[in-house]
Amino acid sequence: MEVPKTTDTAKQGATITPEVTWAQRSSATDAEKNHIFLSINVPDVDPKKIKLDVQPTFIDFKGWSESKKAEYSVKLEFYAEIDPSASKINHTPRCVEMVLQKKELNEEFWPRLLKDKAKVHFLKTDFDKWVDEDEQDEKDDDDYMSRMGGMGGMGMEGLGVSSATWMKERATTMRN
Repeated sequence: MEVPKTTDTAKQGATITPEVTWAQRSSATDAEKNHIFLSINVPDVDPKKIKLDVQPTFIDFKGWSESKKAEYSVKLEFYAEIDPSASKINHTPRCVEMVLQKKELNEEFWPRLLKDKAKVHFLKTDFDKWVDEDEQDEKDDDDYMSRMGGMGGMGMEGLGVSSATWMKERATTMRN
C-alpha cells in the first residue's frame, strides 16, 4: 500500500490569507485620535513585492513571500469610510502596519472592522493596542504614532515616491 505524499500548499505557490490584527480609537473632535490600527502579518515579504490599494471603503493587499513561494492576499471592506490621504503605512520585516484615519469624527467605536457581520478566521483584535472606549483618552498613542512619523500620507513619501506612484510600481512588479 502506497502512502500518499503530504503537500505543503505554501511551497507550491498557493495563495495564503494572512492574519490581520486591528484596534481603534475614536474622537468626535480630534481627527488625530480617530483611527484604526491595522496590521497585516506577512513575514518575509519584500516591500518591492507588495501591491496595496487603500480606498475609502476597502483595502486590497497582495504580497509575494520568496521564502514560502506563496502570495499573501486579503481584501477588507470596512464598516465605514476611512480617509486614505490621511492614513499612514509602515512596512516591517514581519508585517505591514497601518494607521487608517476614520473619515467621520465620532466618539463611539465602530462595532466591528468589516462591513459584513460574519466572523472571519484571519481577523483578530490587537490587544496590545486595544483600549476600551471609556479609557481611550487616558491611552497615549504617541509612541506608536512616532514610529509612523516622517512617513507622511500613506507612508510612502519617506521612500521618495508618492503613494500613487508606489502602488503603480508595485502593481507592475507583481505582474512580472
